[in-house]
Formats: sequence, structure tokens, C-alpha cells
Amino acid sequence: MLLSGYIDLALFTMRWTYVKTEGVDAAVDGPGGLIGCFWHGRIALAVNCRKVLRHKPRRVLISLSKDGEFIARAVERLGFPAIRGSGGGGKRDKTRDKGGTVAFRQALKFMAEGGCIAITPDGPRGPNQVMQEGVVTLARVGNVPVFLFGLACSSAINLNSWDKGKLPTLFSRGCVVFDGPLYAPRDADAAACEALRAEWQDRLNAAQARAEAILAGTAD
Repeated sequence: MLLSGYIDLALFTMRWTYVKTEGVDAAVDGPGGLIGCFWHGRIALAVNCRKVLRHKPRRVLISLSKDGEFIARAVERLGFPAIRGSGGGGKRDKTRDKGGTVAFRQALKFMAEGGCIAITPDGPRGPNQVMQEGVVTLARVGNVPVFLFGLACSSAINLNSWDKGKLPTLFSRGCVVFDGPLYAPRDADAAACEALRAEWQDRLNAAQARAEAILAGTAD
């Protein structure tokens, strides 16, 4: 596939900076499962995190939509097999499951076996960079740590899509700022889960903003 070939080539030619890797390194080296979160528009950049995950088994949660099928084929070629299904965008989608129950169970089983589940918490349809509640629920039920991946590149092809997707250009620079581990208590009620969702959303936006500032030379 041309897209996966281009992404692989672009990532290979880039120079990368990794910030705050200690927590994720410890989790990757340990036997337990984990969740990695990044915004939907940074999927192409997130593929580079396979270097950080190293030997850790990983799968990515992708919707059953036609767009999801295209993305699933591309990322599988790049080392991220997909679990297909989506919990949807919150209350507006409660009437339709969209494969979410099966995908949720598969993700829990995979993490219980020590794998990493990659999630775009604003997918599959947005709003852009607004975290949905599913990632908190998955972390709470699975009792696994969550790591936020703030991703940026110095030069990109900007896509005309709802997620303002970016494809990195050849020989550009990339940066990943990690935040975590973060946890959702098993006994968290609805109000506590909503507070965590809002906090994690802000922290993911902050990590991405810091990655962009580092590349721009404006970071503190």
C-alpha cells in the first residue's frame, strides 16, 4: 500500500526527540498490559512509537467504518494489527453498539496477556482532540496504566479531514512527549470518570503542545 510505504519511509528519514520516557519504558519492560493514547490526527506519527514499545505486543483499536478499514490495513503493514470496533462518541451513540462490546472484550483480554492497546480517544469521528469516555472505562475495567503520547513534526502534509491529520515529510524532525502512568480507580463513579476524562484530555493536549514547542525551539 502506497500510504504505509510512504509513512515508513518518512519516519525512517526523520530525526526524533523523546521526552519523559521513564514511565513508559518501565511499563514496556514489565509483564502487564497498558494503554497508549494519541489524537487521531497524529496516527502517522504514532507509528514511530513502535521503537519505544520494542518487543511489547501491541494492537490498535479502530472503528468498523470504511475509513477505519483503510486505516487498519495501513497500520497493520506498519506493525500495529487492529482490533476492529468502536464504542462511539458518547451519549449520542448509545443506541448503536458498532462492534464496541466485542472490541472491548478483545482489548481487555489482550491487555490481560501483557499487550499494549493503542487508542485514538477522539475517534472515529471527533470532535477533534476531544477525548471520549471509552478510554477511561477501558483503563478502569482493565486495571492498567494509561500513557499519553504528545506527537509533533516540524514539517507535514496537512490533510483536509475532520481530525486535521498530518503526514510527516521526508527528513523532517519529530518529537514525542510522554505523560503517565495514569490510572482510573476500579471503584470510580460516573462523576470521577468524567473528571478523569477531562483531566486526561487536557494533559494530552498539553503533551502535544509541548512537543510542538520543543520542535519550534520555544519550550521552557
